[in-house]
Amino acid sequence: MIFFKTQFIILLACISTGVFSQRFANQIPQIKRYTPEEVTDADYGIIIYNKLVQGIGGDSMRYTKDGYNAQGWQEDYYVSGKILHKGYYADGLIKIFKNFYENGQIERVYTSSDPRRSKMEIFYEDGKVRSNIDYFEGNTQNQHDFFRNGLPEYVEENDKDIEFLYKRNTYFENGTPSSMFELVDKKSKKYIKKEFYENGRIKEEGTMYLRKEMGDYQKEDNWTYYDEKGNVTKTEKYHKGELLN
Repeated sequence: MIFFKTQFIILLACISTGVFSQRFANQIPQIKRYTPEEVTDADYGIIIYNKLVQGIGGDSMRYTKDGYNAQGWQEDYYVSGKILHKGYYADGLIKIFKNFYENGQIERVYTSSDPRRSKMEIFYEDGKVRSNIDYFEGNTQNQHDFFRNGLPEYVEENDKDIEFLYKRNTYFENGTPSSMFELVDKKSKKYIKKEFYENGRIKEEGTMYLRKEMGDYQKEDNWTYYDEKGNVTKTEKYHKGELLN
């Protein structure tokens, strides 16, 4: 009786603030089994459980068929009977979990080292690494994405408190850089920014600075632009993000 009263008070508090966690049971009933098409996003994989992970910004909860917050180990399965998901829950939220492709290969693994920091490892169907992501207080701190051929696709690295970037680079599938944004002076927060053509030649380059008061990275000094043959097409000069000429 005391337990019921406590739950009722919590429910009233939610109603008074107008904030509700999405009832995950409406999307993944305990008795249902799934086809791969139902649970797999073509671009991002099996992400339906991400919303239950507070450590990466999730704001939903999982409920049992009786309407209680899910507790302990929970499992979901494909129609074929193969395991889809195994996670440890506390008060409806995932603490650690693994998702699986229907072929049995792990699709992703989420672990948490402490209440503020956690990690997600994501894989392709053949077991090759797709992404490694470190989180800090629900935000991405570091992320490394890979093409199916194993070459890097995207790299982002921030300082430990995510106050500024160390680098943010993208790559073409052949491994050559598409864009590069890297810190060259930590004290002044000076960065070099470069864009590239697919043939490997530079497209544009210049300097940027982090303006903490603006919460933005802004162009500064001389910027140079090139055609695909490497010829300079124009130059520009900036000050605090404003074009001067």
